[in-house]
Amino acid sequence: MTEADNSGIRFEGFDLPEPVLQGIRDAGFEFCTPIQALTLPIALAGRDVAGQAQTGTGKTAAFLLAAFDRLLRNPPAEDRRATDVRMMVLAPTRELAIQIHKDALLLGRHTGLRFALAYGGTGYEEQRDRLREGADVLIGTPGRIIDYHKQRVFGLKRVEVVVLDEADRMFDLGFIKDIRYLLRRCSPPAQRQSMLFSATLSWRVMELAYEHMNNPDKVQVEAETVTAENIRQVIYYPANDQKIPLLIGLARKIGPQRAIVFVNTKHWAERVCDWLNANGLKAALLSGDVPQNKRTRLLAQFAEGQYTFLVATDVAARGLHIPDVTHVFNFDLPQSGEDYVHRIGRTGRVGAQGDAISFGCEDSAFYLPDIEAYLGQRIPTEMLYPEDLPRELKRPPPRARRKPGDRPRGPRGGARPSGDGRGRGRPPRKPAPGDT
Repeated sequence: MTEADNSGIRFEGFDLPEPVLQGIRDAGFEFCTPIQALTLPIALAGRDVAGQAQTGTGKTAAFLLAAFDRLLRNPPAEDRRATDVRMMVLAPTRELAIQIHKDALLLGRHTGLRFALAYGGTGYEEQRDRLREGADVLIGTPGRIIDYHKQRVFGLKRVEVVVLDEADRMFDLGFIKDIRYLLRRCSPPAQRQSMLFSATLSWRVMELAYEHMNNPDKVQVEAETVTAENIRQVIYYPANDQKIPLLIGLARKIGPQRAIVFVNTKHWAERVCDWLNANGLKAALLSGDVPQNKRTRLLAQFAEGQYTFLVATDVAARGLHIPDVTHVFNFDLPQSGEDYVHRIGRTGRVGAQGDAISFGCEDSAFYLPDIEAYLGQRIPTEMLYPEDLPRELKRPPPRARRKPGDRPRGPRGGARPSGDGRGRGRPPRKPAPGDT
């Protein structure tokens, strides 16, 4: 295992093909991050890598650049079919897969490689048609990739590079059987290059690495603290009925450029989003049941600055990579230290400064001891002053909700008629054999 906190190493110092260097220049990259400085010498030499680094440290660029170098220097096999992919990148979440694909398009725009994206929730036919046309690099989530593979939309026998990103999350989300299914259908480990990255290289992650990789070199970048040192952390202790006024008061006082507000439940996420919008703070809601096409649109609008606040639950927030998030608010404290670190890691990306502000309220303050034990440090306390709480707030209108048992509403607000649509009800159904 190699441990280092190198910096100051230029990408130009590596013997990379000119099309890859052009992509690096387009992205505005000049110096390597620590994980890139450790990974690239090993991967460019053709060896497998198992890397550990915190989120937002540049892991994606590390494996993409090494893979592009290999694909450009080695022509595809003569017996490769047009639909056989040369590289497969597996990610645990749709958002992460979309972000990796976006980075691949930027860094690989001059390589001539063809990229395909496959993830669940939307675009089924479009994604399948793109793969059928032929792709060199396939990026996606395990379930959708397995679906297309079983339909013989593409082949894995000629894969030259396999990347498994956020391997620990793969285990947490129950994808490990899917991962093994796909890896066993790729070319043998000795005939391909494999790279695995994870926030933690636990024994179960390394077991997977040694089972499906070719004696990987283990590289590790660890900060002195669990969380990034460039993230300023504070915690307030409001009463439950002070949380929304405090959030709005701090938002007005700080004026964040772009902020994510984490809430533990969908119900409260809706309420927080409504209160922010009612009081002139443009906010969008991102929860687990938001359709994928709408989720993608909201994230793009948030990244473009159409919304200042993104109110999110943990289910929706996994794998989010949004540039220039200046503040993270924990409206509710999460139940574990790992979730806390993941949340506040949405700010302070790749060396930028960030702020994480948490509320230790009556309902969630008892999570704090476990969080601080995980961090190995105390979160500084911020005093709650009366001027932090606005005296008057505009109450949002109530959300229209259907009660259990309500009939669906028609287009003009009336109850939708039953029957054949012409005012006549359907006759009772005759009992079928076996009905009880």
